[in-house]
Amino acid sequence: MTARGGLSDAELARLMNEMREGPRPTAPAALPASPAHDALLSFSTLPRFAELRTQSAAAEVLGIENPYHRLHEARAGAVSRMAGREIVNFASYDYLGLNGDPRITRAVVEAAEAWGTSVSASRLSAGERPAHRALEEALAGVYAAEDALAFVSGHATPLAVLPTLMGPKDLIVTDALMHNSVVLGAQYSGATRRSFPHNDLDALEAMLARDRDHFARVLLISEGLFSMDGDGPDLKRLVALKQRFGCWLMIDDAHGLGVLGRTGRGLAEHQSVDPRGVDIWFGTLSKTLVSCGGYIAGPSALIAYLKAFAPGMVYSVGLPVPVAEAARTALAILLEEPGRVAHLQANSIAFRDGAAAAGFDVGTSWGTGIVPVMVGETIKTVLLAQKLLERGINAFPVLPPGVPDRSARLRFFISAAHRPEHLDAALYALREEGARLGIVGF
Repeated sequence: MTARGGLSDAELARLMNEMREGPRPTAPAALPASPAHDALLSFSTLPRFAELRTQSAAAEVLGIENPYHRLHEARAGAVSRMAGREIVNFASYDYLGLNGDPRITRAVVEAAEAWGTSVSASRLSAGERPAHRALEEALAGVYAAEDALAFVSGHATPLAVLPTLMGPKDLIVTDALMHNSVVLGAQYSGATRRSFPHNDLDALEAMLARDRDHFARVLLISEGLFSMDGDGPDLKRLVALKQRFGCWLMIDDAHGLGVLGRTGRGLAEHQSVDPRGVDIWFGTLSKTLVSCGGYIAGPSALIAYLKAFAPGMVYSVGLPVPVAEAARTALAILLEEPGRVAHLQANSIAFRDGAAAAGFDVGTSWGTGIVPVMVGETIKTVLLAQKLLERGINAFPVLPPGVPDRSARLRFFISAAHRPEHLDAALYALREEGARLGIVGF
């Protein structure tokens, strides 16, 4: 199919993705020996810089605004302000509406006054602070784990952990839709890497039956709640498979914590599975816990090993105390106020069912926190997001290769702080603009 401006949908998807990511790194060309090499010192001479200009020109011809890196002029929760006007925001991970909660802000201020804004160096060399241990004890409690460990970056956590645990004699098997951080961590580990079709545990079982005995250690990895599709795996069966074939099991619960389960304890609570059946729980502090960083929860031997050998712990600065206290306080509120979780889940179901009733394809979403509206074509997805924003609704377009070809979508993050009128306004605008673009019923 050819989109506007003579670009195919695949070409347009690539263009929009490169607008988001910028030019790909390339090997630098050898500099000439003559003084003329000074002309190459301008960054505008980099091999793919011209593509940036081409992309901007093509987007202008197509009437597309760059949807990436938009400026927010207020705290971006259920509502935000962009270009001087208030918008309803569906592009925030603040699932429980805790960002800016006075209790969290007060804890951050008190921590900064007492401890400053840095712990100066890695925890191995500069030592730990009580906030580190308090946060990790609370995180371990969520998963009934023996211990936990907090890292300064959620994305960097698997990059530090997987190469520390796995090597060339080992196998890492992931869901095909696994998050980029896990994919990169698996690549850096040097282990053999395989993937199975999304949530297809029959395929996983067949793969293990065929290949398990060829490797020393095997690590299975899936997500508690997939951020692009809003669904998740059958955890009980994953635990059974890892026990049958003698594997470790790791679950990325970054989007599950605070969203899934009666009290927001994640996938294990959602499916009534003993969380101790999972060897490695991975998550982030930047979503429900409205802070920044990542964490691992599991057996004490695992945590001791990572503290001693994981590069992201040994060579990286520890969490600033205010950051750790923000996450710990948010986690305490989550556990003390399960009504927030119930409200989030009710909002999510209402929005998913409303979109489906209007004729939109919501994929396999469970209707908990994340609701995709499947569009298919890149051009229509970007235009739909643009039309919604013009009407005060901010929903982010997700395009290939971030999702499989022909499955471009708008991704709606639902919050406990969204009011009924927010959901109604979004659904109303979605119906009207979707009809104009011929998207309903895709």
